[in-house]
Amino acid sequence: MQDSHLIRMGNQIAIFFESFPDQQEALRELALHLKKFWPPQMRRALLSLLDTGQGEQAHRLLVSAVQMHRDLLE
Repeated sequence: MQDSHLIRMGNQIAIFFESFPDQQEALRELALHLKKFWPPQMRRALLSLLDTGQGEQAHRLLVSAVQMHRDLLE
């Protein structure tokens, strides 16, 4: 899967969870969504993109969710 496609899909999910009034809940739910619906290969690819600075187009909520709940996604 192309890197830009992963970021675009992650951003779409982040935009949905951005509407949650509780940001901590939004971050947790976003990470849980990725864990539940993305296979490990996709999650590892996303983590790698963000770790290497290639995810500059990533939504701030996506980046924060990955940082805060990394252990869940690995």
